Amino acid sequence: MTENPAGTSPKKPAVLFVCSKNGGKSQLAAGLLRQLAGGSMDVYSAGTKPGKDLNPLAVESLAELGITVEGEHPKPVTEDVIQAVDVVVVLGTEAKLEQREGIRYELWETDEPSELGIEGMERMRLVRDDILGRVRNLHGDLASS
Repeated sequence: MTENPAGTSPKKPAVLFVCSKNGGKSQLAAGLLRQLAGGSMDVYSAGTKPGKDLNPLAVESLAELGITVEGEHPKPVTEDVIQAVDVVVVLGTEAKLEQREGIRYELWETDEPSELGIEGMERMRLVRDDILGRVRNLHGDLASS
């Protein structure tokens, strides 16, 4: 948890998930962490080259777990959001983001089932579940600090 000046309560941990289009993997990670954190963390997602829409299969795979991303849309990485977070997680190898001092960076090279010929909803579930394991670890780490 990030410390605030004396006399104030500690600030909630804040996490930014980044992928290139902000339509799939970063939205999956953000939705999963929001559910796990239950309001105890601030969660953002953005893309280095935002697309037009969310990946419908990503949205459906979250819905299978009772998670809605209603109102979400692809957004660019902004200076404001970077300044607001403690942790930046870049998902996949397409998105490139300059590291900043004082912000924890992680690169998650997620599984890519399409390389094995697995497509459609089966692919998306595998990607979601890979990200879910990583999100659980990150949540546990941030919740205990």
